Amino acid sequence: MGYPLVILLCVGLLHQTTRAVHMDKLADQKICGDAECSYVLFMATVSDDFISPDCRFLNLRKGQVVYVYSKLIAAEGAGVFWSGSVCIYSERYVDQMGIIGYFPATVVKETQRFTENTVKIQTTDMDFYCD
Repeated sequence: MGYPLVILLCVGLLHQTTRAVHMDKLADQKICGDAECSYVLFMATVSDDFISPDCRFLNLRKGQVVYVYSKLIAAEGAGVFWSGSVCIYSERYVDQMGIIGYFPATVVKETQRFTENTVKIQTTDMDFYCD
């Protein structure tokens, strides 16, 4: 391999960039089980299919089970959204493993609560970005 090719390869590797897009905030505050929103508040079953309008949201299918980590506190006139991840019980949904996103509270039904203790915290720009 010649030196020009090696230099070109190195420059190409160094020029890799991350493309994160900041999206509009859905709310200014959220309710979580702890200050980092790492505790699961409850499990819920999806009652209606939901197709995500952008990368902040999860695609959900009726019958799936989700872990809910936070509830956004909606401004007056805004929709109520929760954040969570799909519980993986089969190979069919393995592509969604570990993905946390938002979904309307109206498309899920709470099935098992894990904590009654909650904290109200401010949302940040990192809560609403797409990569």
